[in-house]
Amino acid sequence: MRWTFKPEPNNLEVTELAKTLSVSNIQAQLLVQRGIVNFNQAKNFFRPKFSDLHNPYLMKDMGIAVARIESAIANQETILVYGDYDVDGTTAVSLVSAYLKTIYDRIDTYIPDRYDEGYGISFKGIDYADDNNITLIIALDCGIKAIDKVAYANQKNIDFIICDHHRPGDDLPEAVAVLDPKRADCNYPYDELCGCGIGFKLIQAIAEKRSRLLSGQNTTDLIPYLDLVATAIGADIVPITGENRILAYFGLEVINTNPRPGFKALIGQTKKKELSITDVVFGIAPKINAAGRMKHGRYAVELLTEMNFEQAEEFAKEIGVFNSDRRAKDQEITLEALQQIKDNGEQKNATSVVYHENWHKGVIGIVASRLIETYYRPTLVFTKSGDKLAASARSVKGFDVYNAIENCAEHLEQFGGHKYAAGLTMLEENYQIFKNKFEEMVKSTIPESCLVPEILIDAPIELSNITPKFYRVLKQMAPFGPGNMSPVFMASGLRDNGFGKKVGQEGLHLKLSIIAGADFKTYNAIGFNLGDKYDLVSNGQAFKAVFTLEENHWNGVTSIQLSLKDIEADN
Repeated sequence: MRWTFKPEPNNLEVTELAKTLSVSNIQAQLLVQRGIVNFNQAKNFFRPKFSDLHNPYLMKDMGIAVARIESAIANQETILVYGDYDVDGTTAVSLVSAYLKTIYDRIDTYIPDRYDEGYGISFKGIDYADDNNITLIIALDCGIKAIDKVAYANQKNIDFIICDHHRPGDDLPEAVAVLDPKRADCNYPYDELCGCGIGFKLIQAIAEKRSRLLSGQNTTDLIPYLDLVATAIGADIVPITGENRILAYFGLEVINTNPRPGFKALIGQTKKKELSITDVVFGIAPKINAAGRMKHGRYAVELLTEMNFEQAEEFAKEIGVFNSDRRAKDQEITLEALQQIKDNGEQKNATSVVYHENWHKGVIGIVASRLIETYYRPTLVFTKSGDKLAASARSVKGFDVYNAIENCAEHLEQFGGHKYAAGLTMLEENYQIFKNKFEEMVKSTIPESCLVPEILIDAPIELSNITPKFYRVLKQMAPFGPGNMSPVFMASGLRDNGFGKKVGQEGLHLKLSIIAGADFKTYNAIGFNLGDKYDLVSNGQAFKAVFTLEENHWNGVTSIQLSLKDIEADN
């Protein structure tokens, strides 16, 4: 594990900001490191405003998309809201369909079957539209590369509006409108929206037009939909900066104060009274995802659009069963994949590429992430899907796995995704040649530093500076995520007071009561998966630690706890 300190910011900027905001120098440093150097920037950061969202009509083709939807409504066409089967796709379909149903009743939804149709727009989905006399499809979180599918739809006189956030290829589909801030000719000010975020910009544009023309719709009426957007932002691991921060901030507020029945039912299965974005990512999103992984994504849409709480509870219980099945399956396959790497003698490769024809397609992405926890390197997990192979790719910090896959494209049927996560399909006879080329490509391009996990440290700190007031300011920096991670601190001269111990199954975790220097106060700390470092702290030895701060609730008492990321001897 590498410990790397972020570059120290300009000391004058830190001092001035600390004085302006009446905060400590450490807190001011955290803000300056995030590009916040004056009062107005700090105000916007700590108090996001819904009105600061960008004008949706700045997005290329937005006006065309809204006009086509309004035309469909005027002409009594049925509109099909189509989306991918993961969290981003199902929340997007739930959001757009639920909004459109408030202004129009001829709305249908479609989620492709992961196993029968695969990712993205399918011929089967277009045939469904054709069979049901549907003449407009709004595709969410997919479609940017579906050139042949959109051409097929055009032959059947079915129009497409594509709302995607993945990287386009050299050519765009011939859709009526293509909403994607990543397209080269789009000058929208923020290009890190998720698929559900693009869907939100679409309904924002419709609402703004209707507020001007009909004088009855207020765009703040859209805030209740942001529980869906915040969940997609967290699950899709997009940066929580700029517009995403505003959407996540208000979305979490909805989740914690007035969630839709489906969310209320899922939250009821947790022990949390107030959810952070991390709680949503690890407690709520996997359950929504489990529907598409183990059964069908439409179950997630049913849950998220159901307005009767009792019925939502039944849907949530059903999805809870899917999630339990998913956990068992991904644990089983992870063990098999780890064994395959050992059996093939590939522990020291630059990549992990594994395949078994019977692995469950719904969990191979999770398995890829699990393998990175053991072998920190770009990873692909393959399984059989019909007469082809399908794979999920995951990457390590600093390495663009999408580019590496693109450089092996001659061996693939199709691929898509982004820097750290991608999917692909290929003919089975191409597996070994692709595997060899992918290994060579990564080995020749990946910096050695990318193959060692890195902890990025914001600032050193004395434990005595960690006060309730300090933590209250820190909490206001949330929601945390990529681009605004929870601050990481480093403290040295630490000792355990003798009550430290290994905890959890097989002593996997480390629980400490820490004292520092002449400060006789104890600081509780927990280090998940750090049980093997107990010898570094036993017998009162000095050590240093890297950690974040969190609240610990126990027996009705709330205290600040150090969440240890790593420890080293302090020589």
